[in-house]
Amino acid sequence: MPMQISRVMVRVPLAEWALNTILSSRDLHAYRQYIHAACKKAASGGYLAVLQWAHEHGCTWDVTTCHGAAYGGHLEVLQWAREHGCPWDAGTCRSAAAGGRLEVLQWAREHSCPWDAGTCRGAAYGGHLQVLQWAREHGCPWDAGICHAAAAGGHLEVLQWAREHDDCPWDAITCRSAAQGGHVEVLQWAHAHGCPWDVTTCRSAAYGGHLQVLKWAREHGCPWDASICSSAASSGNLKVLQWAREHGCPWDAITCRSAAQGGHVEVLQWAHAHGCPWDVTTCRSAAYGGHLQVLKWAREHGCPWDASICSSAASSGNLKVLQWAREHGCPWNDTTRLYATFGGHAEVLQWAHAHGCP
Repeated sequence: MPMQISRVMVRVPLAEWALNTILSSRDLHAYRQYIHAACKKAASGGYLAVLQWAHEHGCTWDVTTCHGAAYGGHLEVLQWAREHGCPWDAGTCRSAAAGGRLEVLQWAREHSCPWDAGTCRGAAYGGHLQVLQWAREHGCPWDAGICHAAAAGGHLEVLQWAREHDDCPWDAITCRSAAQGGHVEVLQWAHAHGCPWDVTTCRSAAYGGHLQVLKWAREHGCPWDASICSSAASSGNLKVLQWAREHGCPWDAITCRSAAQGGHVEVLQWAHAHGCPWDVTTCRSAAYGGHLQVLKWAREHGCPWDASICSSAASSGNLKVLQWAREHGCPWNDTTRLYATFGGHAEVLQWAHAHGCP
């Protein structure tokens, strides 16, 4: 029932029923996070009547209530909450900016709500240039995170304005953020205007599966290394991995490990078939992730394993993987029981003990 509380906070009768239930609970502390979430949900949706009823009947709130009202642009809700003592912080201004709610931001600042660079970052990531401009005109601080946010959101106009006004700082994270989001036009402009980049630009493009971004970056001299292949493998982007290898990108055992960790058996198969090295970490990662089919295939094709496979399966609570590994001769030691204990996996611990784990 707790997970449904915020869902029913859209209508007063249902809200009354839900809150009466939890407020009469003997273990009210256990519901605290859900009560806060319910108030935020009501504020985010602009349901003032629900929020009023909840507050009048003892429902506690925190700064997230103001955050929700600000992000949703519900000025009346925010005003009422503040009049009745709801706390706020810089996150309120940040939320208003992220939602593009200039009127809310203006009111918040008029009433001494604190802000920080997060306000400008929120506006930049959301592409709300007018909000960013107003914030800067009124002294809101900013940093390189503004360029990062604009690039990550793919908002070239915002990035251009930031660089042209007050020379907002940037660094290699700007190019990385553009690549990660697949925003090739933003990356092109940033690079053309002197923004530094490094291997993380190609790495982020590879992980995100943005092949055209990776191609352009490489054509213009962006460096890469073996992490590009492992990043593509980690996210299951086989076409990116294939292109990278066709164009001379190095790889190592981390590529196979990353494919196994993500459960991407097709990527692992291709990599192994084309000579990518692997080691015990391939089986270990498959076991930890609970990817039994990947582990089976790797073992069928000679991938080495050791006792760490059992302890990895135990650590993440993957009993079926542990059982299969033991049935097929994988060694184990006392770390299997130790990791199961640390992970709180009682069923795994019981099975291991019953089957003679040291």
